[in-house]
Amino acid sequence: MVILNWNGALFLRQFLPAVLAHSTGAHVVVVDNASFDDSVAVVAAEFPTVEIIRHATNLGFCEGYNQALRQLSARFRYYVLLNSDVEVTPGWLLPLRQLLEERSEVAAVQPKIRQYSSDPAQRQLFEYAGAGGGYLDRLGYPFCRGRLFDTIEADHGQYDDPRPVAWATGACLLVRAEAWHALGGLETRFFAHMEEIDLCWRLWNHGHEVWYHGGSTVFHVGGGTLHKSNPRKTYLNFRNGLALVYKNTAAPELMGVLGTRLLLDWVAALRLLLQGETADTKAILRAHLHFYQELAHWKQVRRQHPPRLLAAQRPGVYQGSLVWAYFAKGQRKFSELKATLLR
Repeated sequence: MVILNWNGALFLRQFLPAVLAHSTGAHVVVVDNASFDDSVAVVAAEFPTVEIIRHATNLGFCEGYNQALRQLSARFRYYVLLNSDVEVTPGWLLPLRQLLEERSEVAAVQPKIRQYSSDPAQRQLFEYAGAGGGYLDRLGYPFCRGRLFDTIEADHGQYDDPRPVAWATGACLLVRAEAWHALGGLETRFFAHMEEIDLCWRLWNHGHEVWYHGGSTVFHVGGGTLHKSNPRKTYLNFRNGLALVYKNTAAPELMGVLGTRLLLDWVAALRLLLQGETADTKAILRAHLHFYQELAHWKQVRRQHPPRLLAAQRPGVYQGSLVWAYFAKGQRKFSELKATLLR
């Protein structure tokens, strides 16, 4: 189990005790991304059974994990990527591990993700980053069972069934080591955000499956590094969103999907500008500029690993437009999406 940390001493003190108590059979590693707080000292003094890997510089989420897991590659069959701000529960790891042991075709699985809070009502809500399993629409927009855009549902057991999904959250992800290394881990150029969606899309394209298991529940604080209103996060989401689509969309669908995404990005930028959100507007423009500047690299990536599956062939893909369903038709819950368009 690998926890990537950057200045998260408070989270480590708060959540590591439960990780150690409730993760039977797991070897826990904290990977420090050049923190300037006392994270390393806290782990060394208060959690002596936890292994520490230290990076000399902040490598970001993607390369931070990639380099750490290369060091651990000879020792483990499975990796758990776990955010430092996740509260695990008794027995949470067993259903996930059993799924991978019983189904060799499954390469990655996530648990149910609910919001961490001291308020019992808030703890019943799904959490933004993962909720009841990750989905995509035909244009590559991500959403979850339990979360469409910013609309969050309460958990009433409606999404407890284990099932294949388009992507599993990197906040709490169990993945086969062999599949991870065969695909080269996370996309380094993403730095952070949407990297797990890219990994899972590549897993599907290479013949693996990605699942969600509602028999396991964890609680996630979320936004511990970058709040969702931060322009830096806006930049990463829009830049990585374009790269995600370009890298992984099957050739017959690429130009239509990418062209529509570019148009909708401009609509989003105009909407933010009219709302006075100039920093976020500039972040979108900068994201587009940098995507174009890196286009030669993404073309090379496509040539090396050509996508294989059409949208209709990938589980967890809504065969319509989430933007249209949400904003034009007012569909705010996963259950309201037209079932015939869900794979």
